[in-house]
Amino acid sequence: MKKIRIGIFGFGKTGKVVANEFLNDGLFSLEWVVRRGMDDHGKYASRLLGHEFDAGEILSVADMNEEFFLERPVDALVDFSDSAGIHLYEKAAQAGITIISAISKYEQKELDLLKSFAQSTVVLYSPNITLGINVLMVAAQILQKIAPHADIEIVEEHFKGKSEVSGTAKKIANALNLNVEEHLNSIRVGGIVGRHEIIFGMPNQTIRLSHDSISRAAFGQGAIFAVKYLMGQPPGMYTMETIIAEMFRQNIPVY
Repeated sequence: MKKIRIGIFGFGKTGKVVANEFLNDGLFSLEWVVRRGMDDHGKYASRLLGHEFDAGEILSVADMNEEFFLERPVDALVDFSDSAGIHLYEKAAQAGITIISAISKYEQKELDLLKSFAQSTVVLYSPNITLGINVLMVAAQILQKIAPHADIEIVEEHFKGKSEVSGTAKKIANALNLNVEEHLNSIRVGGIVGRHEIIFGMPNQTIRLSHDSISRAAFGQGAIFAVKYLMGQPPGMYTMETIIAEMFRQNIPVY
Protein backbone atom coordinates (compact mmCIF):
# COMPACT_ATOMS: atom_id res chain seq x y z
CA MET A 1 0.00 0.00 0.00
CA LYS A 2 1.28 3.46 -0.92
CA LYS A 3 2.01 5.56 2.14
CA ILE A 4 0.42 8.97 2.71
CA ARG A 5 3.14 11.61 2.52
CA ILE A 6 3.06 14.18 5.33
CA GLY A 7 4.70 17.57 5.83
CA ILE A 8 4.56 19.30 9.21
CA PHE A 9 4.90 22.97 10.13
CA GLY A 10 6.22 23.53 13.62
CA PHE A 11 8.64 21.52 15.75
CA GLY A 12 8.03 22.86 19.23
CA LYS A 13 6.72 20.81 22.15
CA THR A 14 3.51 19.84 20.38
CA GLY A 15 5.00 19.62 16.89
CA LYS A 16 7.58 17.09 18.07
CA VAL A 17 4.96 14.87 19.67
CA VAL A 18 2.75 15.11 16.58
CA ALA A 19 5.68 14.23 14.31
CA ASN A 20 6.41 11.21 16.48
CA GLU A 21 2.82 9.98 16.18
CA PHE A 22 3.07 10.06 12.38
CA LEU A 23 6.46 8.32 12.52
CA ASN A 24 4.92 5.52 14.59
CA ASP A 25 2.06 4.92 12.16
CA GLY A 26 3.00 2.71 9.21
CA LEU A 27 0.32 4.28 7.00
CA PHE A 28 2.33 7.52 6.77
CA SER A 29 5.67 8.76 5.48
CA LEU A 30 6.90 11.93 7.17
CA GLU A 31 8.69 13.79 4.38
CA TRP A 32 9.73 17.04 6.04
CA VAL A 33 9.27 19.38 8.98
CA VAL A 34 9.48 23.16 8.49
CA ARG A 35 10.44 25.40 11.39
CA ARG A 36 11.18 29.13 11.55
CA GLY A 37 14.78 29.07 12.71
CA MET A 38 17.83 27.09 11.61
CA ASP A 39 17.96 24.80 14.65
CA ASP A 40 18.75 21.20 13.61
CA HIS A 41 18.59 22.24 9.95
CA GLY A 42 19.23 19.30 7.64
CA LYS A 43 18.84 16.74 10.40
CA TYR A 44 15.97 14.27 10.54
CA ALA A 45 13.04 14.52 12.93
CA SER A 46 13.10 10.75 13.27
CA ARG A 47 16.66 10.73 14.57
CA LEU A 48 16.01 13.64 16.92
CA LEU A 49 13.03 11.73 18.33
CA GLY A 50 15.01 8.54 18.95
CA HIS A 51 14.23 6.46 15.87
CA GLU A 52 16.87 4.49 13.96
CA PHE A 53 15.86 5.60 10.45
CA ASP A 54 15.83 8.82 8.43
CA ALA A 55 12.48 10.57 7.97
CA GLY A 56 11.20 14.10 8.24
CA GLU A 57 14.10 16.31 7.18
CA ILE A 58 14.21 19.49 9.26
CA LEU A 59 13.93 22.52 6.98
CA SER A 60 13.66 26.25 7.50
CA VAL A 61 11.14 28.76 6.20
CA ALA A 62 14.08 30.11 4.18
CA ASP A 63 14.08 26.85 2.18
CA MET A 64 10.56 27.47 0.90
CA ASN A 65 11.00 28.80 -2.62
CA GLU A 66 8.32 29.00 -5.34
CA GLU A 67 8.88 25.36 -6.31
CA PHE A 68 8.98 23.96 -2.77
CA PHE A 69 5.80 21.88 -2.97
CA LEU A 70 6.74 20.58 -6.42
CA GLU A 71 10.26 19.61 -5.35
CA ARG A 72 9.12 18.14 -2.01
CA PRO A 73 5.61 16.82 -2.71
CA VAL A 74 3.30 15.69 0.07
CA ASP A 75 -0.31 14.53 0.20
CA ALA A 76 -1.17 16.54 3.31
CA LEU A 77 0.44 19.21 5.43
CA VAL A 78 -0.26 19.61 9.14
CA ASP A 79 0.31 22.97 10.81
CA PHE A 80 1.15 23.17 14.51
CA SER A 81 3.32 26.29 14.23
CA ASP A 82 1.67 29.70 14.67
CA SER A 83 -0.81 31.92 12.88
CA ALA A 84 1.86 33.25 10.50
CA GLY A 85 2.29 29.78 9.00
CA ILE A 86 -0.83 30.21 6.88
CA HIS A 87 1.09 32.53 4.54
CA LEU A 88 3.56 29.75 3.73
CA TYR A 89 1.26 27.30 2.02
CA GLU A 90 -0.73 29.14 -0.60
CA LYS A 91 1.17 27.14 -3.25
CA ALA A 92 0.20 23.94 -1.45
CA ALA A 93 -3.47 24.85 -1.85
CA GLN A 94 -2.92 25.53 -5.54
CA ALA A 95 -1.29 22.10 -5.86
CA GLY A 96 -4.32 20.42 -4.26
CA ILE A 97 -2.48 19.36 -1.11
CA THR A 98 -4.77 18.68 1.86
CA ILE A 99 -4.28 21.34 4.54
CA ILE A 100 -4.83 20.65 8.24
CA SER A 101 -4.48 23.60 10.59
CA ALA A 102 -4.51 23.18 14.36
CA ILE A 103 -3.55 26.78 15.10
CA SER A 104 -5.24 28.04 18.27
CA LYS A 105 -6.15 31.50 17.00
CA TYR A 106 -6.32 33.37 13.70
CA GLU A 107 -7.20 36.97 12.98
CA GLN A 108 -10.23 37.37 10.71
CA LYS A 109 -8.12 38.18 7.64
CA GLU A 110 -6.15 34.98 8.18
CA LEU A 111 -9.35 32.97 8.54
CA ASP A 112 -10.59 34.49 5.28
CA LEU A 113 -7.35 33.44 3.59
CA LEU A 114 -7.70 29.90 4.92
CA LYS A 115 -11.29 29.74 3.65
CA SER A 116 -10.12 30.91 0.23
CA PHE A 117 -7.78 27.90 0.05
CA ALA A 118 -10.82 25.64 0.47
CA GLN A 119 -12.00 26.64 -2.99
CA SER A 120 -9.22 24.56 -4.54
CA THR A 121 -8.35 21.92 -1.94
CA VAL A 122 -9.45 20.17 1.24
CA VAL A 123 -8.93 22.37 4.31
CA LEU A 124 -9.56 21.38 7.92
CA TYR A 125 -9.37 23.96 10.67
CA SER A 126 -9.74 22.87 14.29
CA PRO A 127 -7.96 24.84 17.05
CA ASN A 128 -8.25 21.76 19.27
CA ILE A 129 -7.85 18.78 17.00
CA THR A 130 -8.12 16.09 19.69
CA LEU A 131 -10.86 13.55 19.08
CA GLY A 132 -12.08 13.63 22.67
CA ILE A 133 -12.78 17.35 22.90
CA ASN A 134 -14.72 17.31 19.64
CA VAL A 135 -16.75 14.28 20.73
CA LEU A 136 -17.45 16.23 23.95
CA MET A 137 -18.62 19.25 21.97
CA VAL A 138 -20.99 17.24 19.78
CA ALA A 139 -22.36 15.33 22.80
CA ALA A 140 -22.97 18.61 24.64
CA GLN A 141 -24.97 20.00 21.73
CA ILE A 142 -27.09 16.85 21.64
CA LEU A 143 -27.69 17.03 25.40
CA GLN A 144 -28.63 20.70 25.15
CA LYS A 145 -31.34 19.80 22.63
CA ILE A 146 -32.63 17.06 24.95
CA ALA A 147 -32.63 19.34 28.01
CA PRO A 148 -33.00 22.87 26.61
CA HIS A 149 -33.95 24.43 29.97
CA ALA A 150 -30.90 23.18 31.86
CA ASP A 151 -28.46 25.67 33.37
CA ILE A 152 -25.07 25.24 31.71
CA GLU A 153 -21.65 26.21 33.03
CA ILE A 154 -18.25 25.54 31.44
CA VAL A 155 -15.17 24.99 33.60
CA GLU A 156 -11.70 24.92 32.07
CA GLU A 157 -8.60 23.97 34.05
CA HIS A 158 -5.01 24.41 32.88
CA PHE A 159 -1.48 24.68 34.22
CA LYS A 160 -0.67 27.66 36.40
CA GLY A 161 1.41 29.45 33.76
CA LYS A 162 -1.39 29.66 31.18
CA SER A 163 -2.60 33.26 31.29
CA GLU A 164 -5.22 33.44 28.56
CA VAL A 165 -8.69 31.91 28.67
CA SER A 166 -8.88 28.56 26.87
CA GLY A 167 -9.77 29.01 23.21
CA THR A 168 -11.37 25.57 23.30
CA ALA A 169 -13.64 26.63 26.16
CA LYS A 170 -14.67 29.70 24.18
CA LYS A 171 -15.47 27.49 21.21
CA ILE A 172 -17.60 25.21 23.41
CA ALA A 173 -19.47 28.27 24.71
CA ASN A 174 -20.10 29.51 21.17
CA ALA A 175 -21.31 26.07 20.06
CA LEU A 176 -23.83 26.11 22.92
CA ASN A 177 -24.79 29.77 22.36
CA LEU A 178 -23.57 30.78 25.81
CA ASN A 179 -22.17 34.14 26.84
CA VAL A 180 -18.47 33.59 27.55
CA GLU A 181 -18.32 36.22 30.30
CA GLU A 182 -21.27 34.73 32.17
CA HIS A 183 -20.83 30.97 31.73
CA LEU A 184 -17.09 30.28 31.43
CA ASN A 185 -15.04 29.60 34.58
CA SER A 186 -11.24 29.29 34.54
CA ILE A 187 -8.97 27.54 37.04
CA ARG A 188 -5.16 27.74 36.97
CA VAL A 189 -3.34 25.34 39.27
CA GLY A 190 -0.32 23.05 39.24
CA GLY A 191 0.69 21.31 36.04
CA ILE A 192 -2.68 20.34 34.58
CA VAL A 193 -2.28 19.79 30.83
CA GLY A 194 -5.90 20.69 30.15
CA ARG A 195 -9.37 19.84 31.41
CA HIS A 196 -12.76 20.97 30.12
CA GLU A 197 -16.04 20.24 31.87
CA ILE A 198 -19.59 21.14 30.84
CA ILE A 199 -22.10 21.06 33.70
CA PHE A 200 -25.82 20.77 32.98
CA GLY A 201 -27.89 21.73 36.01
CA MET A 202 -31.50 20.53 36.34
CA PRO A 203 -33.86 20.32 39.32
CA ASN A 204 -32.44 17.80 41.83
CA GLN A 205 -29.72 16.54 39.48
CA THR A 206 -26.71 17.47 37.36
CA ILE A 207 -25.06 15.96 34.32
CA ARG A 208 -21.34 16.53 33.77
CA LEU A 209 -19.44 16.00 30.53
CA SER A 210 -15.67 16.26 30.89
CA HIS A 211 -12.49 15.79 28.89
CA ASP A 212 -8.95 15.52 30.25
CA SER A 213 -5.85 16.03 28.13
CA ILE A 214 -3.24 13.59 29.43
CA SER A 215 -0.59 13.93 26.73
CA ARG A 216 0.07 16.09 23.67
CA ALA A 217 0.05 12.82 21.73
CA ALA A 218 -3.73 13.28 21.56
CA PHE A 219 -3.13 16.12 19.10
CA GLY A 220 -1.11 13.83 16.86
CA GLN A 221 -3.77 11.13 17.01
CA GLY A 222 -6.40 13.72 16.09
CA ALA A 223 -4.32 14.87 13.13
CA ILE A 224 -3.91 11.27 11.97
CA PHE A 225 -7.67 10.72 12.22
CA ALA A 226 -8.25 13.90 10.20
CA VAL A 227 -5.83 12.94 7.42
CA LYS A 228 -7.32 9.47 7.09
CA TYR A 229 -10.84 10.88 6.85
CA LEU A 230 -9.98 13.68 4.44
CA MET A 231 -8.05 11.70 1.85
CA GLY A 232 -10.30 11.54 -1.22
CA GLN A 233 -12.82 14.10 0.05
CA PRO A 234 -13.88 16.95 -2.27
CA PRO A 235 -12.41 20.45 -1.79
CA GLY A 236 -14.05 22.47 0.96
CA MET A 237 -13.80 23.65 4.56
CA TYR A 238 -13.98 20.97 7.25
CA THR A 239 -13.74 20.87 11.05
CA MET A 240 -13.27 17.98 13.45
CA GLU A 241 -16.59 18.85 15.03
CA THR A 242 -18.55 18.56 11.78
CA ILE A 243 -16.77 15.33 10.80
CA ILE A 244 -17.57 13.71 14.15
CA ALA A 245 -21.16 14.98 14.07
CA GLU A 246 -21.63 13.36 10.67
CA MET A 247 -20.16 10.10 11.98
CA PHE A 248 -22.59 10.27 14.92
CA ARG A 249 -25.48 10.64 12.46
CA GLN A 250 -24.29 7.64 10.46
CA ASN A 251 -23.55 5.60 13.59
CA ILE A 252 -19.92 5.22 12.58
CA PRO A 253 -17.43 4.61 15.43
CA VAL A 254 -14.97 7.49 15.85
CA TYR A 255 -12.14 5.47 17.37
